[in-house]
Amino acid sequence: MTAYASPARFPYQDASVSIDNRVEDLLSRMDDADKAGLLFHTMVAVQELTEPNAMFGLPSVANLIHDRRMNHFNLLGSAPSGREFAEWQNAAQHLARELPLGIPIAFSTDPRHSFTDNPGASMLAGPFSQWPESLGLAAIGSAERVERFADIARQEYLAVGLRVALHPQIDLSTEPRWSRINATFGEDADLTSRLVTGYIRGFQGEHLGTESVSTMAKHFPGGGPQKDGEDPHFAYGREQVYPGDNFEYHLKPFAAAIDAGVSQMMPYYGMPVGTHYEEVGFGFNRSVLHGLLRERFGFEGIVCTDWGLITDSPLMSAKAWGVEHLTPAERMLKILDAGADQFGGELCTDLLLELVDAGKLDRARLDISVRRLLREKFTLGLFDHPFVDTERAQAIVGRADFVAEGLDAQSDSLTLLTNRGRTLPLGRGIRAYTEGVDDKQLREYATVVATPDEADVAILRIKAPYEPRTNGFEAYFHAGSLEFPEQELERLNGIAAAVPTVIDVYLERPAVLGGLEHAAAAMIGSYGASDTALLRVLFGDRGPLGSLPFDLPQSMHAVIASRTDVPFDTAEPTFRFGHGLRYEA
Repeated sequence: MTAYASPARFPYQDASVSIDNRVEDLLSRMDDADKAGLLFHTMVAVQELTEPNAMFGLPSVANLIHDRRMNHFNLLGSAPSGREFAEWQNAAQHLARELPLGIPIAFSTDPRHSFTDNPGASMLAGPFSQWPESLGLAAIGSAERVERFADIARQEYLAVGLRVALHPQIDLSTEPRWSRINATFGEDADLTSRLVTGYIRGFQGEHLGTESVSTMAKHFPGGGPQKDGEDPHFAYGREQVYPGDNFEYHLKPFAAAIDAGVSQMMPYYGMPVGTHYEEVGFGFNRSVLHGLLRERFGFEGIVCTDWGLITDSPLMSAKAWGVEHLTPAERMLKILDAGADQFGGELCTDLLLELVDAGKLDRARLDISVRRLLREKFTLGLFDHPFVDTERAQAIVGRADFVAEGLDAQSDSLTLLTNRGRTLPLGRGIRAYTEGVDDKQLREYATVVATPDEADVAILRIKAPYEPRTNGFEAYFHAGSLEFPEQELERLNGIAAAVPTVIDVYLERPAVLGGLEHAAAAMIGSYGASDTALLRVLFGDRGPLGSLPFDLPQSMHAVIASRTDVPFDTAEPTFRFGHGLRYEA
């Protein structure tokens, strides 16, 4: 990293001064606009810094920094290489240095080391090393392996100036239909608690410091128990329900994260229904954020709301569940009163300033959050080292050994569900019909044929079913039925009847297999694995080491009858949590 070249003029610029004193010195020099800018954490993209973001209808990065005094940004998209990524970050930091106080930017990111590309939740790996989704890490089940992943991700993030991870997502997938299960560690609270400890240690170290990436655990007090499995990004999914009176179960991973030193916390959009907590979205919920998170758990770190609770955006209306009747100003006050420090996905700094000027928001309350936010920037070393080394970024991002470890994790996460007659591993040189596998890669192992009738084996890669939503942003959230359409089942069964068939199903949600587990000669569950990672296992270069991170339900009837907040609650599941066969020696 590159340090400030200019000598310190004020105590807050002097690295030899204690962090507490640096915070207080800077706080004394900030005007209301500087303080307001700190409380906003919105999206920017890797693009020309002076150009507006047309996709999200946002002003330019330069405008956000200079006119709104903002310096926390959730970075969307990527640059083609580590060097170009780092160059862009440095250019943005130079813009921030032009302001009188020179408060550096803290760039954050959703997960960007796996396979999912949902602009509301995660991004494709791009130039970074590629690993299985969090479900795949859970299938491996090793806290040490998770810590190693997190340490590699930390190094790659750090190299390009990403200092806040908007993850881990430690919700429990007790409602199998929920569209965001893919980024969780599954439905078992104990497993999730073990893995999140390693995750935080890998990103932050034993203590948050200059070589750390701050982690923001989400979504307190636990997304997952979504009514009918619908997501609270949308009004029809705003309710979280607890028919099994199991609210406490969902808190376990967050307690573990706090014990591990997690630096930040994000509450979810959902509103609890039928509990003793106020029936408003968790970001507005004082009984949850102040009473539960701050008082009961003693959390002293940063609380940042999920994105878009206050104002409407070009993509969707504000997700102000339970407080839709409040004005944007009233929503803002309720969020601060609840105990949050930052407004995710918002840029209405003018509204906050109006509340201060009108005496509706006490400056002392504003300073509480400002201190927390400044303290983390100082602790991360951003004031002393805002710039990154572009050549180091080029060397670190996507480094060959990191890529190799990611590929090994993809293979090891594969979960062998069935293997009739020891179909797997396959012999090299066989004739293979395939769907969903790159022919060029398969030819390294087998002779590729055009039809099942010509084949010795069929290899089919399919995805867990969902009901497509066609309304723009909504289409990225795979929700609804977990059953394959009858026509697709008939087609797959027809292939399996014609030739021994190996089916790999991408388990972004717990699919209802519908008898495919009996029709297929062998069946594998995957959670983000390239063709290379899969073929190494199918042909015996590496064995499957994954175990299911959730139950696979027998039917949609069983799913609907189960209790949304209770794990392992579907009747007679096809495969249980922890199931996973191994190749015999």
